[in-house]
Amino acid sequence: MTEILSPPETSVLPSVRDWLARPHQLFIGGQWVDAASGQTFETRDPATGQVLTSVAHGGAEDVDRAVRAARKAFEGEWSLWTPAQRQRLLFRIGEAIYDHAEELAQLESLDNGKSAGVAQAVDITWVAELFQYYAGWATKIEGRTIPVSVPWAPGTKWHAYTLREPIGVCGAIVPWNFPLLMAAFKVPAALTTGNTVVLKPAEDTPLTALRLAEIMADAGLPDGVFNVITGYGDAGAALAAHDDVDKIAFTGSTEVGKLIVDAAKGNLKKVTLELGGKSPQVVFADADLDLAIPGTASGFLFNHGQTCTSGTRILVEDKIFDEFMQGVADAASASRLGPGLDPSTDVGPLVSQVQLDRVLGYIDQGLSDGARALTGGRRHGDTGYFVEPTVLVDVDASFSVYREEIFGPVVVATPFNAEQGPQAAANDTPYGLAASVWTTDVSKAHLTARQVKAGTVWINAHNAFDAALPFGGYKQSGWGRELGAAAIDAYTEHKSINTFLG
Repeated sequence: MTEILSPPETSVLPSVRDWLARPHQLFIGGQWVDAASGQTFETRDPATGQVLTSVAHGGAEDVDRAVRAARKAFEGEWSLWTPAQRQRLLFRIGEAIYDHAEELAQLESLDNGKSAGVAQAVDITWVAELFQYYAGWATKIEGRTIPVSVPWAPGTKWHAYTLREPIGVCGAIVPWNFPLLMAAFKVPAALTTGNTVVLKPAEDTPLTALRLAEIMADAGLPDGVFNVITGYGDAGAALAAHDDVDKIAFTGSTEVGKLIVDAAKGNLKKVTLELGGKSPQVVFADADLDLAIPGTASGFLFNHGQTCTSGTRILVEDKIFDEFMQGVADAASASRLGPGLDPSTDVGPLVSQVQLDRVLGYIDQGLSDGARALTGGRRHGDTGYFVEPTVLVDVDASFSVYREEIFGPVVVATPFNAEQGPQAAANDTPYGLAASVWTTDVSKAHLTARQVKAGTVWINAHNAFDAALPFGGYKQSGWGRELGAAAIDAYTEHKSINTFLG
């Protein structure tokens, strides 16, 4: 039986308590300002349901103010900064994030429910690394000289070259599952290429975005280069539709991603989308079970299953199916549920009552359709938004729990026959964000990785990322790529210049 832990005895950092006790406004043009409406909204601790603090409730008028501030900065002081200056600034921001890592991790844990220890070791560390990785790119964004032959003017001479220029004002809309990390998938790449940014964090988890604005301002960021609007979906819609925004970068559900595309068509702004997933974990009979059982369990339990790449469909070769899935169920049921500030917690709460109801609804529907739970299947306790890690078998490919993204600690498992192979089942999804392959046969691993239609495929691992690796999805998992050199393309325009010499 899954164990649920008591709240931690250790207190929150005094600096975090003090910060939560302050009023939290919008960050526009380098200034902290109230929402135009004067309204605020509450953000809650998912482990207890208790109010943490209140933040400004921004709307369309506030988005317009932020976009105008970003445009002014883009065409003003920021345009005069050299690549080396941008590099030093981003590096300073990264160092400051390292310095405030424990504080940021606690804010993330309180606001989202995730483990503070994991947030510090994974989320916040990677946020700092992303700022410093893209700091290095600032001085390496280059054009090319290209020998050209103008076909209707043989014998003439030309000097042709390309430039990489910033796109302009970029809107970034980020989700609640990795609030600060998803911002860092966008903001450093946008700034290193010379753009300005208006960030709209999720209403469930606005706190670390506001703290990031303070850190960036203290590091010497010019006014208007980075702006934060906290609010609900109407603020995000206003940002996506704004005619003076040149690009939108969105991470979230596929359904909302389609709305972003529709909103962006007014001025045909550039759009990158990192959307939903229903990622398969393919397990062959020759897999190292000591590695694959805990690995696949972690693949769907990491961040409480609230991960776009979560490995929520386990496809197991039939000859080891029962043994393997019982091992996964045992690993899942041994997880300890509790608040993110307790270092013993393995699985924290879901982010909100809305998400709790959504996940429980999927589980109930799956059981009603005929699925069988090897473990879990219920809410745990009546305080906070906890769901037991749930492993479902006897699942048909038509079931909603098999086809749709649940975004909770829930996995479905089905067997496959080695002769037929796993590729048809692995690709039987509208999504294509990620996958993993578990086998000791190197050829089989790489052949399967090629057959799976997904933007990222891990071999004998799941959820293993690096700043230099491009990230994004096939099919309805999104448009474009973030991270690595691909993000430089996503935040720059290519300009060709061709000069007649004679």
